[in-house]
Amino acid sequence: MSVSVCESQGSLSAQHPTVQDEVQETFRHSLKVREQQESPIKVSTCPPNASDLENCYNHSSPSSLTLLLVGYSLLMPVGVLLNGISLYVFLRFMRPLSVVGIFLCNLALSDLLFSLSLPLRIYYYANHYWPFGPFLCRLAGSIFHINMYGSCLFLLCINVDRYLAIVHPLRFRHLRRRKVARLTCVAVWLMIIGGSVPAAIVHNSSDCLLDGIKVSRCFEAFNMWDKGVLPLLVVAEVLGFLLPLAAVLYCSCHIFVELCRAQEIGQGRHGKTIKLLCLNLAIFLFCFVPYNTTLVGYGLLRGNLVEDTWNIKPTLKKIISVTVLFASTNCALDPLIYYFSTEGFRRTLSRMSGQRTQKLFTSQETKRTNHNGSRKPRPSTISRATEDSKLKANETNGKEGKKLIEESEI
Repeated sequence: MSVSVCESQGSLSAQHPTVQDEVQETFRHSLKVREQQESPIKVSTCPPNASDLENCYNHSSPSSLTLLLVGYSLLMPVGVLLNGISLYVFLRFMRPLSVVGIFLCNLALSDLLFSLSLPLRIYYYANHYWPFGPFLCRLAGSIFHINMYGSCLFLLCINVDRYLAIVHPLRFRHLRRRKVARLTCVAVWLMIIGGSVPAAIVHNSSDCLLDGIKVSRCFEAFNMWDKGVLPLLVVAEVLGFLLPLAAVLYCSCHIFVELCRAQEIGQGRHGKTIKLLCLNLAIFLFCFVPYNTTLVGYGLLRGNLVEDTWNIKPTLKKIISVTVLFASTNCALDPLIYYFSTEGFRRTLSRMSGQRTQKLFTSQETKRTNHNGSRKPRPSTISRATEDSKLKANETNGKEGKKLIEESEI
C-alpha cells in the first residue's frame, strides 16, 4: 500500500510539482492527527475505567472487616450507655464539681460524642461501601481524632492535678482551682477541634473495586496524601500523644515514689489515687500506643523519609484500621476511671440503683395487692408518725450524702 502511494507521488512530482506539495502536506497532517489520537497522553486524560481502580481488599481483608464490624457494634451501645449515665451523675448529683470531676466530665462528653458517631462506621463495615459522601466521611474521621487526642490531654490533666496535690500540696495550690480547671478544659477543646480540621484532609471518601463493582470507601488510612500532611502528622503526634504520654509517666512515677515514701499506699484516698494512675496508664498503653506507633511508621514510609525495603507499607495500612479499633475502646474503658477512682460517683450509682430496686418492688407489691382486691388499711396515728420519722431520716441522709459527694475530691 505504501509502495503505490510512493509511485503515485513520484509520477505526480514529475508532472505537477504544486500538487506534490499539497499531497505531502495532506499526508503529514493525517499522520499528525493519527499520532495525536493514538498518543498515551491523550488516553491518560480520559476518565479511568473500572479496571484501573484498586481492589478494596488491598486496604482491608474480609477477616479484618468482620472484626471491625463486631468490635464497633459492641462499643457503640456500651459507650453511649456508660458515658450517658456518667454525664447524668456528674451534672445532676455531683455539683459543684471538684477539679478532677471537671476533667472527668469533659472526658465523658468527648467519649459520648465519639460513641454517637460509631453507627456510621458500623454501617460502612457491614455493607462494605460508603454512600454518605465525603463530608460525613471527613467529619467522622475528625471526631475520632478529637476523641483520641482529647482523651490523652484530659488524662494528662488528671495526672498533673494528682501530681500537684500529692507531691507539691502547698506550692501549687493556687493552680488547683475550679476556675483554672474550666479554663484548661476550654483550651483543650479549642486545641483538639482546631487540630481536627487538618486531620479532615486525609479522611476522604474514594473509590475501589469490590467483586468487580465500583464502590466508595471511607475510614481507610490516609486516602488523601500530599506534602503538607507529614508536618501536620508530626505536630499532632508530638502535642497530642508523645508529650501527654511522657508527662503521665513522669507524674505517675513521682506520685508512686512519694506515696511509698509516706508508706500510705493502702490508706483511704491514696489507694484511690493508685487505682486512678494505674487505669490511666493502662488506657494509654492499650488504647493509644498501638495506633500512634503504627501511624508514625506509616507516615515515615508514606512521606519517603524511610525507604520501604520490605514493602511493608500496605501491611501497615491494614494494621492501622485495626489499631483504630483499639484506640476507640477508650470510650468504654474511661467510665472505669469514674467508678473505681471516684468515691462520690460510686456512692451515687449505688444509691440510684437502690432507689430503683425499691421502687420496682413497691410497684410490684402494689399491683399484687390491687389484683387481689384487698383494701388499703386506714393509716393510724402510729403509722403516720412512723412515716414522718422515715421522711425526716431520708432527708437527713440525703443532705449528708450530698455533702460527702461535694467534699470528695476524687
